[in-house]
Amino acid sequence: MTATGPRPARPGRRPIEPGSRMWEETGLVTFSLSTGSAFLLQTMEPSIAAVVDEHSVFRTDAVGRGVRSIASVMTWIYGGPEALAEADRLRAMHARLASVDEHGVRHTALASRPWAWVLLTGVHAFVQSARYFSRRPLTEAEKEAFYQENVQLMRNFAVPEKEIPATYADYLALFEETVRTHLRPTRVAHDFLAVSRTVPPPPALPAPLRPLWRAAAFVPGRLQHFVTVGTTPPVARRMLGLEWTGADERRLRILGRVVAHAVPLLPERLRYFPIAYEGRRLERARQRLRRTLDLRPL
Repeated sequence: MTATGPRPARPGRRPIEPGSRMWEETGLVTFSLSTGSAFLLQTMEPSIAAVVDEHSVFRTDAVGRGVRSIASVMTWIYGGPEALAEADRLRAMHARLASVDEHGVRHTALASRPWAWVLLTGVHAFVQSARYFSRRPLTEAEKEAFYQENVQLMRNFAVPEKEIPATYADYLALFEETVRTHLRPTRVAHDFLAVSRTVPPPPALPAPLRPLWRAAAFVPGRLQHFVTVGTTPPVARRMLGLEWTGADERRLRILGRVVAHAVPLLPERLRYFPIAYEGRRLERARQRLRRTLDLRPL
């Protein structure tokens, strides 16, 4: 069954609340490190791969696509009422996207299972980020609490209830089954891995500056590719023919420890992406106003 566009009046939609784990951690600059595995898993889903293959600009404007995607995700969490408007905008945009694959099968962007998979992969990315880039991994109770916050996010995006597992344990069973039985080593997934390793220059960059771009992007591209491979489930890695050794795992854990201890030392303005920082700052101002109002003479 295919969904059919934005549903602003859908029950149960509300912005993500300040103070939640999603609010505290999604906006951190380390967010981008593990999102590569989420997008890779999305491009291994046949319907998503077909639509991305035809409609996405990730091959020609990887930087622009990445910047727009991060800004959108930050709006989902920190945008307040604008978060729901952004969800509706994305649904309206994706409602027009469809593709026919090489086997003649028609795929639509808002088919309920792929639409849910986009948001479900974010749970995997978040848990992996905590595993490697936080000072300690999430407990089972924390995974459950975060998953329930993601359930709210899925409702904000009008994901059908039948596609939303009730608990984190249910989610994990569905996730592992989907990776094992439904994902495929698509050409789009291989293209994404290649782009993440050698990030192409933005289309508008003048030709004389492109060699400088390639030199500057070499290390970040290799690092992003390395983290993407390391945070992707082993079953998916094997499908894609990706090698991951014990030495690679040790290097990733060392990198994670460095990041986990360095990022909290940064000023908040540098720890968080701009939308997240401003959203958090605005929320603190609201709280100060509330306290002042509570103290006013009556």
